[in-house]
Amino acid sequence: MGTKGLAVLAAALFAPVVAKAADFAILGSGFGKGPVAPALREAIIARALETVDRPPGAIPRLHTEGTLPGKGIREISIKAKQDQPIVLNLALAWRLTGDRRFLDATGRYLEAWADVYQMSFNPIDETGFDTLILAYDLTRHDLTAPTRAKLDAFWRKMAVGYLDAMDAGPRNAETNWQSHRIKLATLTAYQTGDAAVIARARQAFRKQIGVNLNADGSTYDFHERDALHYVTYNLDPLMMAVLAAQAHGEDWLSWKSDKGASLPKSLDWLAAYARGDKTHIEFANSKIQFDRDRAASGQKEYAPHPWDVANAVGTYSLASLLDERFLSLRDDLVKRTGKRPQAWIEILRASRAPAK
Repeated sequence: MGTKGLAVLAAALFAPVVAKAADFAILGSGFGKGPVAPALREAIIARALETVDRPPGAIPRLHTEGTLPGKGIREISIKAKQDQPIVLNLALAWRLTGDRRFLDATGRYLEAWADVYQMSFNPIDETGFDTLILAYDLTRHDLTAPTRAKLDAFWRKMAVGYLDAMDAGPRNAETNWQSHRIKLATLTAYQTGDAAVIARARQAFRKQIGVNLNADGSTYDFHERDALHYVTYNLDPLMMAVLAAQAHGEDWLSWKSDKGASLPKSLDWLAAYARGDKTHIEFANSKIQFDRDRAASGQKEYAPHPWDVANAVGTYSLASLLDERFLSLRDDLVKRTGKRPQAWIEILRASRAPAK
């Protein structure tokens, strides 16, 4: 075989998997088909019944990032964000029951936000849109064609907008902000099914592993904020991106940077604190003035205090979906803290074969 033939063969062997148009981010057609704990199912349906007639609270712009309690836009945004868990729960109830009341309510919420909201591309303000993306996963094929078209355009705008923002070199490009950009860009990229958009998200993820995670497992945010809270707040969105890739046959979890950083290594680093082998006083030496301002305004969670391991329940619930070795730690954290994983995570685990 000539040089040209070898080059073609190498390209075929090492090219990334090209995602096909699948029209979902993480929760595919098999979601909810496995055994769902009766208590969990009943709780989802009960919450859905309580909110099925509640009107959406969509507003043109969410803004809580960098604000202190008592600021008007902050309080207005917090109230509007109450829609986020509600719409996902309604979509879960639809998938579990087939009751069209829940489908219609989910569609009403999704359409209201698509009609009203003007994207700022501030990832901290908009990170909660992942719940709407997952709700769309569960309802897209059952919504009306006009509603689907409206939402498909909304998600494409979000995907391309965040990818363009990252290409432009935004502020906080090495912090948790970028991880939240990557989460939103990746979930919506897979939602579009556009291989070119997905390729851009894949590249952004790889770049973030190289600049945000360290070879020893620590993170940029930990050294800047001196808080494990910002480790989980950084790793969680990266794992959401990995879950989306995994749902489409790609392995992003095992990717390592040139300096040896990787997501599993950072999860192992944090696990020492989650198990209780190590302890940490949060925010004691934060380099960010806003952390001190928040503490002074009465937000005690930003004043120096021992890290609460309950903060890791969500992190290792996601991690256990990607790597089975984290399942025992997740179970131990749930037992020690009494905090449960999010409902969609528990249902996703029951809907598929264990991760390896």
